[in-house]
Amino acid sequence: MSTTVILLIAALIVTFLVFTWLIKVVKATVQTALTIALLVLILQLIFGIGPSQLWQKIIELPQLIWQQPTK
Repeated sequence: MSTTVILLIAALIVTFLVFTWLIKVVKATVQTALTIALLVLILQLIFGIGPSQLWQKIIELPQLIWQQPTK
């Protein structure tokens, strides 16, 4: 086999692996985004908690954790 054929096969394998990895990352990202959107929608419809209120609590969370007394 010539070097060109070996390089072509290696390039195809690497391309396939990168493409497969990219598909997995995109799938996980979309799934996470849909889950978050559904959670925010449920909080808003059932409990009347808006996205801005939720975001404010998320921002305050590290400070609340830091201020917890240790036992």
